[in-house]
Amino acid sequence: MKLLLTNDDGICAKGLEALYDSVSDLGDVVIVAPETEMSATAHAITMTQPLRTKEIHRNGSLWGIAVNGTPADAAKLALTALLTPTPDLVISGINQGVNSGLAAIYSGTVSAAAEGSFVGVPSMAVSLASRHYGDFVPAARIARALAERMLHKPKWLPKFSMLNVNVPPLPLSSIKGIRVTRQGMGGYRDGYERREDPRGIAYYWLDGAGFVIEKDERADDNAVLEGYVTVTPLRFDLTDFQLFDSVSSLVSDLRPAELQ
Repeated sequence: MKLLLTNDDGICAKGLEALYDSVSDLGDVVIVAPETEMSATAHAITMTQPLRTKEIHRNGSLWGIAVNGTPADAAKLALTALLTPTPDLVISGINQGVNSGLAAIYSGTVSAAAEGSFVGVPSMAVSLASRHYGDFVPAARIARALAERMLHKPKWLPKFSMLNVNVPPLPLSSIKGIRVTRQGMGGYRDGYERREDPRGIAYYWLDGAGFVIEKDERADDNAVLEGYVTVTPLRFDLTDFQLFDSVSSLVSDLRPAELQ
């Protein structure tokens, strides 16, 4: 079995190290991750400059390959150019911070895992739902348990689908259980602090003041707050089929040839 590990916190992140320690005996584990932290870069890819790679060694052995790009860059490069054969599983994380609700849309962690789903590789993103809690071991053990099941049940996850896993910042003994949830509609309460540089020119700094929770037990952001591990299946077909009739009505009398 071959596993690809990646993330958006950078190749030196503690969460990635904890993940590697937890799954390293499941097969041939390869790390390809951004050279530096690239949080909240969503699915950005690099098109106007070359991507460069650098081998990172620890204790005389190859630890991983650093990429001077985004999380999606790192995963895409690994899957299409660096790894042969294609891995059996992609795990992105363990992210420092929650990626539930609308935060999943902005997440580089989720986007890196999505690259695996695009080529038909079972993939999951794993996040620790805290920016401050430092114990990644519970999340790493949950990631391993899920990885074992995914590896022993190949091809069950459809192409273009993936799992988004959020783990509450608690010891394993305090976690209430695991819930399969939908993506919630909660997210960070955006705010920008206005400041001035030494020359008196204004600039703005996103402060991400708080997280708005959707109060629905089926929603991932609510369940993780209650102390549950959330496993949310995501699919990358953004079509809103419920709006087909409404949009058809909107455009039914439009004739491009008449728009002179």
